[in-house]
Amino acid sequence: MKILLTGSTGYIGKRLIPVLVEAGHEVICCVRDPKRFNPPESLSKSITVLQLDLLDQASLEHIPKDIDGAYYLVHSMSSDGDYKSLEEISAQNFRSALKNTNVNHVVYLSGIVNETELSKHLSSRKNVEIELAKGDYNFTALRAGIIIGSGSASFEIIRDLVEKLPIMITPKWLNTKCQPIGISDVLAFLSRSMFTPETFNQNFDIGGPDVLTYKEMLLNFGKARNLKRKIITVPVMTPKLSSYWLYFVTSTSYKLAASLVNSMKIEVVCRDNRINNILGITPLSYNESLKRAFTKIENNEILSSWKDAYSSSGLNFNISEFIQVPSFGCFKDSRTKPIKNREETIDKIWAIGGTTGWYYGTWLWKIRGYMDKLFGGVGLRRGRTNPSTINVGDSIDFWRVLYADKTEGRLLLFAEMKLPGEAWLEFKVVNDKLTQTATFRPLGLAGRLYWYAVLPFHGFIFKGMLKALAK
Repeated sequence: MKILLTGSTGYIGKRLIPVLVEAGHEVICCVRDPKRFNPPESLSKSITVLQLDLLDQASLEHIPKDIDGAYYLVHSMSSDGDYKSLEEISAQNFRSALKNTNVNHVVYLSGIVNETELSKHLSSRKNVEIELAKGDYNFTALRAGIIIGSGSASFEIIRDLVEKLPIMITPKWLNTKCQPIGISDVLAFLSRSMFTPETFNQNFDIGGPDVLTYKEMLLNFGKARNLKRKIITVPVMTPKLSSYWLYFVTSTSYKLAASLVNSMKIEVVCRDNRINNILGITPLSYNESLKRAFTKIENNEILSSWKDAYSSSGLNFNISEFIQVPSFGCFKDSRTKPIKNREETIDKIWAIGGTTGWYYGTWLWKIRGYMDKLFGGVGLRRGRTNPSTINVGDSIDFWRVLYADKTEGRLLLFAEMKLPGEAWLEFKVVNDKLTQTATFRPLGLAGRLYWYAVLPFHGFIFKGMLKALAK
């Protein structure tokens, strides 16, 4: 069968592609920015890349007419303040575009919405579901709560909290109940529900067997990691204070933290588990899902991470817009040094950031990360998804990967920290020389003052980093 997959570069989409290919489907991967799409070579024969933007109706005209099914995995809850109306328009455009195809079944992954009063985030998910259900095709909505898996936002936030804080003074919403589900089970529900008549024109809640409070989830995580933790809940934290608390303690962006806090105040428990019997799935427990996530992390097998989505920084751009580093009106710090071993130097570059650090003056990088976090930026806490592999679109601390070619020996990064301007950092190995270039395009007088203020630190950090990489 030919299946259209939206959200192909997202956390769920990246992981669903190999599952669909293994099931024998031909997958049309919809992406807004093809440069961010890096599927394994082993899947190339079974997938086709289609560039489209759900907010651009003209681009949707390229959807093939002979598709049999479609997945709608697009969410933008932290990319724009008015994401609810944008998501509604996207759903309407998608539904309208499918009129010109032979699609038989559309599957949408939504959130559990069993409260009369919903958060803005869950209300938007429900609204998208209503819009998609109006189409001339069979429709299935799968509603999930907290998703547990290596690289998922929920898992990483829980991990940040438990591993960093022995004692937590937390908001009262930690006593709210939820029903977490493992990522492997989410993929199973998504893949098996497609073309299954028993799921047509219905919505289902999907969840694991455990109903837990967020507090219990944190404590169970601590037990799984052999960490003794104490949690004290207080009633005085407003949603805004709670959002700031989550933002400063974890690697999440403030917008995402605010959306999560508003959602976490609402109980998300499955109405029933009838979908389990229809599809023959027995979901993993919370602890089993944690064990699987830890195994993936230990083996460096994280296929996708929420941190690699633009929502982790709050920015929303196409890589192609920034891949050409400007020169006019820019400040540059360019340094070149001979290298002894090309392969070793490139391996060092490809391991930069995250737990490896920045090779020289890492403590200064950490201070810059704390300052960035203080002013509403992403800081250094995102780290990196894989310790040795880099793909276009990945996040590396407060940088975004614009270009990465290990054979060529070139890595180009774009800064997502709070700056009075735009910044690029490029590493290029040519023959037996390494060139390291920092480019800054200032925004007004503030940008120029910023560059001269940090210039002494650049001389210290960049000189040391270049020497360490070339050694």
